[in-house]
Amino acid sequence: MTIAAHLVKQAKKDQLLGSTAEEKAVVQQWLEYRVTRVDGRSSKDDTRIILKDLNTHLEDKVYLAGNIFTLADILMYYGLHHVMADLTVQEKEEYLNVSRWFNHIQHYPGVRQHLSNVVFIKNRLYTNAH
Repeated sequence: MTIAAHLVKQAKKDQLLGSTAEEKAVVQQWLEYRVTRVDGRSSKDDTRIILKDLNTHLEDKVYLAGNIFTLADILMYYGLHHVMADLTVQEKEEYLNVSRWFNHIQHYPGVRQHLSNVVFIKNRLYTNAH
C-alpha cells in the first residue's frame, strides 16, 4: 500500500489519495481493509462477510470513499476480481451494491488492464411474448 501511494504521488495523481483530511483517512482505512481483510481471508465465510460489509457500505455511495474515485477503489477492485468472477448470477444479485460498484470500476478508463471483464447481466434466451 505504501508503494502504491508513493506511485500515485510520483504520477502527480494525488487526488486518488483523497482531497480533504477526511477523504484521505477514509481512503487509508479502505487500503488497510484490503490488506487485513481481503488479502487475509481464508474461507468462503470470510469472503461472504467481506462482500456483506462492502454491500452495506456501498448502499448509498458510488465509490468506497463516497463520491470520489480513489486508489482504494482500484486496489479493492484488483483484490476482489477473482472473487467476483467466481460468483454465480444469483450471488452477484445478492450483493447488488458490490456488483454495481465493481462493474462501474471495471469500466473506469485504465483500471481493468489485463483482467477479464466480469459479466453482470443476465441474457434472456426467451421472451415471454408469444
